[in-house]
Amino acid sequence: MSKNLVIVESPAKAKTIESYLGQDFTVKSSFGHVRDLPEHDMGVDVEHEFQPSYEISSDKMKVISELKKLAKDAEVWLATDDDREGEAISWHLKEALGLPDDTKRIVFREITKTALQNAISSPRTIDADLVDAQEARRILDRLVGYELSPVLWKKIRIGKTNLSAGRVQSVAVRIIVEREREIDAFKSKSSYKVTARFDLGNGKVLNAELARNFANEADAVQFLEKCIGAQFSIKNLEVKPAKKTPAPPFTTSTLQQEASRKLSFSVAQTMSVAQRLYEAGKISYMRTDSTNLSEEALDKAKQQITKEYGNDYYHKRVFKTKSESAQEAHEAIRPTDFSTLNASSDRNEQRLYELIWKRAIASQMSDAQLERTTATISISTTSEELVAQGEVIKFEGFLKVYMESSDDEGDEEQKGMLPPLNINQILKLSDMKATERFTRNPPRYTEASLVKKLEEMGIGRPSTYAPTISTILKREYIVKEDRQGTERDFKEITLANDEIKSKINKEIYGSEKAKLFPTSAGMVVNDFLVSHFNNIIDYSFTASVEKDFDHIAEGQLPWRQMIKDFYTPFQKKVAEAREEAIDRSLTSRELGEDPATGKKVSVRIGKYGPYVQIGDVEDEEKPKFASLQKGQLMESITLEEAFELFKLPRQVGIFEDKELIVNIGKFGPYVKHDNKYFSLARTDDPMAVTEERLIEIITEKRQQDSNRTIKEFSEDAEAKVLNGKYGPYIAFGKKNVKIPKGTDPAALTYEEIVKLAAETPDKPARRGAKKPAAKTPEPKVTAPKPDAPKAAVKKAAAPKATAAKTAAAKKPAAKKATKKS
Repeated sequence: MSKNLVIVESPAKAKTIESYLGQDFTVKSSFGHVRDLPEHDMGVDVEHEFQPSYEISSDKMKVISELKKLAKDAEVWLATDDDREGEAISWHLKEALGLPDDTKRIVFREITKTALQNAISSPRTIDADLVDAQEARRILDRLVGYELSPVLWKKIRIGKTNLSAGRVQSVAVRIIVEREREIDAFKSKSSYKVTARFDLGNGKVLNAELARNFANEADAVQFLEKCIGAQFSIKNLEVKPAKKTPAPPFTTSTLQQEASRKLSFSVAQTMSVAQRLYEAGKISYMRTDSTNLSEEALDKAKQQITKEYGNDYYHKRVFKTKSESAQEAHEAIRPTDFSTLNASSDRNEQRLYELIWKRAIASQMSDAQLERTTATISISTTSEELVAQGEVIKFEGFLKVYMESSDDEGDEEQKGMLPPLNINQILKLSDMKATERFTRNPPRYTEASLVKKLEEMGIGRPSTYAPTISTILKREYIVKEDRQGTERDFKEITLANDEIKSKINKEIYGSEKAKLFPTSAGMVVNDFLVSHFNNIIDYSFTASVEKDFDHIAEGQLPWRQMIKDFYTPFQKKVAEAREEAIDRSLTSRELGEDPATGKKVSVRIGKYGPYVQIGDVEDEEKPKFASLQKGQLMESITLEEAFELFKLPRQVGIFEDKELIVNIGKFGPYVKHDNKYFSLARTDDPMAVTEERLIEIITEKRQQDSNRTIKEFSEDAEAKVLNGKYGPYIAFGKKNVKIPKGTDPAALTYEEIVKLAAETPDKPARRGAKKPAAKTPEPKVTAPKPDAPKAAVKKAAAPKATAAKTAAAKKPAAKKATKKS
C-alpha cells in the first residue's frame, strides 16, 4: 500500500490528482461532507455557548470506516477545496478519522502537476479561523431556520409541506417580492419618438432621430407639420476616436451571469458543469470573487495571444478585486492551459470552457479601437435638429475573441457605419415618423441578475448563490418560467410626400423568458417575516453578518461572541411572535360580494395553493371554490377575475359524441374527452380555447401515441413494445425493459418479452422512457375540497419539531462529536 493517503471530496477529482502524484500516493474521496448537525434535532446547545453536536451522516459510515483503515498505516494529506467550506470538510475529516492536529493540509486552485507539486512541497495545518467562520455560518443558519420555521407553521397555515425560513433565502425572496410589487405599482407613460429616413441615392439610406421625445400626440403632429416642405441639410460632422476595454476574467457570480445570458444555463447548472471541468483539471477553482490572474497564468495567456493573433493584440492587465471581503481572493476562473481549446467531449462542458477561455484571453488583449461619427442635420423650418450616429471598428483588439453581454433589456443594437456625408449636403427626406413608445417597468430578475443583485448588496458568497436559488425554487416561494406578453395598440404618425397620415399598429409587450416570479405562498411568508423579523431579513443586516464571517475568518472576531450578539435579540423576537394572534389578513382577502347570492367573495391560500371562495364554511350551503390560474396572485386578483375562475370546468363542445371538458389540474390546463386527459399547450387559454383547437390537440396526441406503439400483446394489456426517446423498448407493467442489440422489436414474442422482463431489475432500464399515455392518471385539480381550509389548519397545527427542542434537551448520540472550543 502507498505510504501517503490524499483525501479529497469527489471521486472525479481523486482520479485526476492520482494520475499526477504517482504510485507513492493513494488518493481517495470522502464524497463530500462527512459530518453535519443532526437532521431531526437542532444540534446546537444554546445554553452552553452554542456548542454544536455533529454526527457522521448515515451514508458516510462506510466511507469513514474505509478511510480509517487506509489512514492507519499512511501519512494523511487533507486536500479538500481551498475555501472555508473545504477547510471545514478537512476539519470534520480530521475529527471523524481521529487524526492528529498537525495532519498535513494542502491547498491548490487548479489541478495540474505543477500546482500539486507546489502544494505537496508546502503543506500547512488546518486553519482554525476559516473553520470557525464556516461553522459560525452553519450554526447561525441552523438557529434561524430551526427557530423561525415552527413559528411559520403555527402562524401561516398553508401548503402541503412545512414552511421554512432562512437567513439568505428569505432575503432573496424579499428582493423578488419587492420587485414584483414595483412592477404592479408601475404606471406606464407614453411619448412619441421621431425618426427620419433620407434617400442618398444609389441604394444608400441615412437614418436619423430627434434627440428628444414628445410628451403627447399633439406636440408630435405639430413638429411633423413644421417639417412639411422643409429643407434638410448636414449642419455638422464630428468624428471622434473611441475605444472599448475588455471585461476582467470571471468570478463565480460573473460566470453565472454570462453563462445565463450566452448559454441559457441556470446558476446550478453552471456550477455543476464548472465543477466537472475543475475536477478534470481543465479550469482553476470555480468558487472565487477575485479577478486576479497569477503571473504564470499571465505569461501563458501572453504566449497564446501572440502566437494566435500577434503582438499587436496583446496588452497585459492586472485587475483588482472589487469585493471588500474577497474571502477566496486567490485567482479568477481561467483555463489551466490556454493552449487547450477542446476540453471535453460533453457539449455543455465544452461550451462553458470556451466561455471561460475567451473571457480570460480577452482580458489580456488590446483595446478595440473605434471611430464614432455624429452627423447633425438642420431643418430649415425649425431650430430642432436631427442626429445620425455611426460607428466603425478600426482595430478589433479583444473583440476578435469576445464581447460581454448585458442584462439591460433596453440595450440598442450596435450602430452601423454612416454612408459618406459632407457638410452643407442637402438631404432628400423619404419619410419621417413619430412613433408612440411606452416606458417600461423594472425588469423581473433572472437567476443571473438575482445573483448580481445579491453580490452588489454584499449578501451571500460564491458558494451560496446556487443553493440559495435552488432552495427557494424547491420551496415554491418563487417560480422560474416563461410568460406570454400582452397585445396593445400604439400610434404611428408618418410624414411622406408632404402629407401626414396616422395609423394604429399592434405590438406584444411584457413577454418574459426564464424570469423569477414570486408565488402567493412566497409573498405571504415574506410579509410575515418582514412584519415580525424585519431585522433578520433586512438587507444591510444580512450584509453585515457576511462581514462578521469575514472577520472571524481573519481571526478578528470570536465566533461564539458573534452568534451570541445575534441570538439574544433574535430569540426575544421569536418568543414575541409565538404569543401574537394569528393574522388572517396574510392568508385571506375579501374581494367583494357575489351579486347573484349576496355572499362574500374572498381569495385565500390553503393546502393546495391559492383559491377564490364564494360564501363561508358557516353557511348552510357549502362554499364554492376555484383555484387561481398560473400567474395570478392573491394580493392582486380582482373580483371580476375571480368570477372568471368559476367558469371552470367548462364544456366547450362535442367530439365523437363525447363532451369536451376544459379544466385546470395539478399539471396545468387540460381537456377531458372520453375519460382521457390531454394537456393544453402553453399558448392555449383555458378560458377561451375553441372546440376546433381542442379537437386538433386530441388528434395530434392520438397520432403521436399511434406512432409510439410498435406492438401490443393479447396475453397482457400491460405489455407493449414502444418507441421511446432513446429508441424502442418494452413496457412490461411498471418495468421498462431494454431490447437486446440486433433484435427486431416488431418480431418479439410475448414469451420473449416475459423472459427479458424477468432478467431486468425493478427499475427503469432506460432514462426518459415513459408509460403509454392511456395509463396516465387523471390530473389532480388544484381547487381545494370544501374542507381544505380546515385540513390545512390541522396539518399546520402539528409541526414535526418545535423550537423548544434543542441539543441541550437531549444527550448526544453515541456517534455524535462536539467541536472543542
